[in-house]
Amino acid sequence: MRSRIAVVDDEPDLRDAVAEYLAASGYDVMTAASAAEMRELVAVHSFDLAILDIAMPGEDGLALGRWLRSQMPLGIIFATAAGTAIDRIVGLELGADDYIVKPYELRELLARVRSVLRRVPQADAAAADAPAPAASKRPANKVVSFGSYSADLDGRLVIGPDGSPIELAKSEFDVLEVFLTRPNRLLTRSAISEAIGFSEDLESSRALDIRIMRLRKKIEPDPASPRFLKTVRGEGYVFSLPGGDGH
Repeated sequence: MRSRIAVVDDEPDLRDAVAEYLAASGYDVMTAASAAEMRELVAVHSFDLAILDIAMPGEDGLALGRWLRSQMPLGIIFATAAGTAIDRIVGLELGADDYIVKPYELRELLARVRSVLRRVPQADAAAADAPAPAASKRPANKVVSFGSYSADLDGRLVIGPDGSPIELAKSEFDVLEVFLTRPNRLLTRSAISEAIGFSEDLESSRALDIRIMRLRKKIEPDPASPRFLKTVRGEGYVFSLPGGDGH
């Protein structure tokens, strides 16, 4: 089952090179020169991952990424010019799964694509017409409750106290799942990063902290005084879950 990837960049040479390289690596690749072209593609196709240039004329990659998140579940990698750290931070805050600095090596991009696709559930892009698996072969979804919230780990869905779904980026749910499957345990940044497929470096540590900050805003009644996702200063984090397995 080939994952479908969108490459959105206004530089034709780079766009074509990336598309050719990823296609040769076994992916179904479609390209767009602008946000407007990408919106046209989304009208008739779904995607597993999008590689978005941030600095495009007209609607930029950040705005496009925000819109894509509202349309379908997919991974997002932002491409940003060297030295523009603010773009990377804003991109992570918007829910990007990764970013890469231009100019980049195609091999590095491929590694990041593979890493994100491992963490992101495959959309229906390549399997829209595939028959559904027999119900008897699927185990019941695992649901974990914490306070007035519940998380369906298989369906990757969180329901809030009022019964409404809480919108989480893929990267945010990845982090939440790590905590919910390891409750009441001290988890170091290194352990969490390894579990979600991050490399262990300073940038990844900052990206993890941003994801945790965003997650708290969505699942904590008072993010400044978290009830569930607690910081252990200088060591890591603990997700407090009454009755959870602490062994």
